[in-house]
Amino acid sequence: MRRAFYGALGGLGGALTLSVFRKVLVAIGIVHKSAPEQVVERLEELGLVDNWSPEARRILTGAAHLAYGTGIGTALGLLRREVGRVAEEVAVGSALGLLTWGAGWASWLPLTGVHRPPWKQRSTKVLLPVLDHLVFGAVWGLVYKAMRRDHV
Repeated sequence: MRRAFYGALGGLGGALTLSVFRKVLVAIGIVHKSAPEQVVERLEELGLVDNWSPEARRILTGAAHLAYGTGIGTALGLLRREVGRVAEEVAVGSALGLLTWGAGWASWLPLTGVHRPPWKQRSTKVLLPVLDHLVFGAVWGLVYKAMRRDHV
């Protein structure tokens, strides 16, 4: 249970950091929409959020982003049984973050019509989610390391 809890905190920290990172990328014009925004757009296309105000959609986007990050962090905490030094945890977290990118972009995102799989995309922007997940994973590793003083 501790590993799951510490993983969830790491996921929340990673998601919050990723939100700030994405805002910077939007401000400099590299990114226009985040994956959670694209998911909510897909919900709009399906008519599942008709009559929702723009504010309610923003809240849904933020809640989905934090819930996804926390959920992924929980799963990573359950996978990560040992704790190493800081550099090791950042590396492992980054690798696990990249694994979550691959799993999402190769399966549920294309299946739900949110994105085409990366091998079918022609834009260099397909690399941005890879960077996002590396950042998420690195932060997850740092938070997880900080929390896991018990080395259970």
